[in-house]
Amino acid sequence: MDTTSTDIPHEHWDLEIKPSNSLFQLHLKDVWAYRDLLLLLVRRDFVSFYKQTILGPLWFFIQPIFTTIIFVFVFGNLAGISTDGLPQPLFYIAGITAWNYFSDCLNKTSTVFKDNANIFGKVYFPRLIMPLSIVASNLIRFGVQMLLFLAMIVYYWASGRYFGINWYVLLFPVIVLLMGCLGLGFGMIISAMTTKYRDLAFLVTFGVQLLMYATTVIYPLSTALTKYPKYAWIIKYNPMTPIIETFRYGFLGKGSFSWGSLGYCAGVTLVVTLLGIIIFNKVEKKFVDTV
Repeated sequence: MDTTSTDIPHEHWDLEIKPSNSLFQLHLKDVWAYRDLLLLLVRRDFVSFYKQTILGPLWFFIQPIFTTIIFVFVFGNLAGISTDGLPQPLFYIAGITAWNYFSDCLNKTSTVFKDNANIFGKVYFPRLIMPLSIVASNLIRFGVQMLLFLAMIVYYWASGRYFGINWYVLLFPVIVLLMGCLGLGFGMIISAMTTKYRDLAFLVTFGVQLLMYATTVIYPLSTALTKYPKYAWIIKYNPMTPIIETFRYGFLGKGSFSWGSLGYCAGVTLVVTLLGIIIFNKVEKKFVDTV
């Protein structure tokens, strides 16, 4: 009997791990195949963060409320910064709600390699799942804070103050997508860099706080352009500025909205997100040796 002619049945594998030779192999198909894991990680992040707290999810409300009170006292009353004719609490909470989602996505994604080194070193799954789960879990907090923002609008309506809510409010899903992708992209780039340069991790939180002052969270863009024309270009070309201005314009009828600015923001977000994914996928192959 000739053993050399023995037929070996073809085996089909659900997942085949191969070395990647191209920077542009993003493995997005693998991410979709592991979508159940994504949902489990979102649930884990939410439960673990508030499991041993006394107030639990009430912290979602406490942080923006106290931040708004401080902003009203310092920037509204002491500094006398204009709020475009809007009630100060409503103006500030609009900016805080949008900024918090972006900053949370950036801060938590920027440490994803360091925080999950043990998991990454033990089992295979598409590493991109981890930063995506952070962006998705932060949507819960953002949704709760949006309820607080809408409740404040209803309160002012009941008090006889009406705002120019308009059709641009339909851009809200686009705004949320831009904020999430922008935080995700910058976060993955920083996370990849911190595997080699540890000092960068200490600068992220501080740097994000400073970046907020270069965004229209505590003042409208019109005020920056009028009072500080020499430095206003920094604020104008900050990609978060068109997002916050569009957010306020849609819900409150105040802000400096333009399709050109929003298109610029979308372009920057696309480039940053793709660059972040490419760098993240490149670094994740060998980061265990350096973390």
